[in-house]
Amino acid sequence: MEMKKVNSIRTPIYRDSGFWLKDIPTMKKAFADEIDHPADPDLYIYSRYRNPTVVETEEFLANIEGASWSLLTQSGLAAIDIALSIFQNQKKNGKWLFFSEIYGGTNSFIDKVLVERRGFDIVRFTPSGESYSIDEFERIMKQHMPQVVFLETISNPMLIVADVPQIISISKKYGAKVIVDNTFATPYIFKPLDFGADIVIHSATKYLAGHGNLSAGVVTGNDKELLKKAIEYRKLVGHMISPDDAYRLLDYLKTFHLRIKQHFSNAKAVAELLNENPLVEKVLYPSLDTHPTNGIAKSLFKNGFGAIVTFDIKGDSFEEKQIRCNTFIQKVSDSIHLIPTLGDAETILMPIEPVWGDKYPFPGMVRLSIGIEPVETLIGILDKALKH
Repeated sequence: MEMKKVNSIRTPIYRDSGFWLKDIPTMKKAFADEIDHPADPDLYIYSRYRNPTVVETEEFLANIEGASWSLLTQSGLAAIDIALSIFQNQKKNGKWLFFSEIYGGTNSFIDKVLVERRGFDIVRFTPSGESYSIDEFERIMKQHMPQVVFLETISNPMLIVADVPQIISISKKYGAKVIVDNTFATPYIFKPLDFGADIVIHSATKYLAGHGNLSAGVVTGNDKELLKKAIEYRKLVGHMISPDDAYRLLDYLKTFHLRIKQHFSNAKAVAELLNENPLVEKVLYPSLDTHPTNGIAKSLFKNGFGAIVTFDIKGDSFEEKQIRCNTFIQKVSDSIHLIPTLGDAETILMPIEPVWGDKYPFPGMVRLSIGIEPVETLIGILDKALKH
């Protein structure tokens, strides 16, 4: 029986695990085509390979990123696994360089998977204070000649902005492939592919989905050979997002530019208010002149500076700062919830010291993930809580 065409403008959710191949010649063609790993096959075979609902969402994402292709995964860490694994070659593996100021899950992946299980020789590049030294980066590149360089545009939680164009240029000079995690910046303010990055990844769970109720990752790029490798790897390890989640993400993406503009506008207003509050010792936000990478941020970003604001509450001792931080979080808990993620439509927070320990010696420091609620309401909540 032929399916009736429905007069809807929405993408159908194809929940098929396997797709109908009506005869042997059709099946032979489908599997012959699969050898070349087409991003949008004429004949779908199995949803772990490709799924039409997922493919449509990927095409929408590629357009947002200004990329030739995008691939969806079930999480941001799955996207990181794909992005790194497609450059792995057992006979040619050399050193890989990772910036130290990256997502904690990525650092754990490096230690537990790349080093312990796959035996990689990893080089770490650390900031000088609260910014990256380009001269030091080039020195390390020249010394170690890594095959892959991995960095984040804006670091977590100190919000260090990397001079990505310079870093890409130097990396290419020494023959390295470059992967950029652009989750915090988003393609709304910066597109690393425009400057020669090989792969850009996002935890789409955060600002691309933006509602705190969907887990997804995206790998994106321009090189068609890398696309084939990424499709093959995703298929073999099963890093496929469900069609239902892809459908929901597609709906969320239609408001991405409206949402992200409000996120960034609210964050800037909150950062400026906190920066003037006598009860706050330090505010980290790239638009502020006091931020160590303010100059780089202004040169790279044209539409905003991100939606994360990190600030340190004043106190005369380590213990007093801890107490004040706890009190602040209790006072805002009915309106601003402590949730260990970011990018939600509502403002949420996370204290730094319980998560990062003594890596950052700031017991009064809080990371705010600013939402899209009315900024006056948000400012009133923060101001009242700080006064306690």
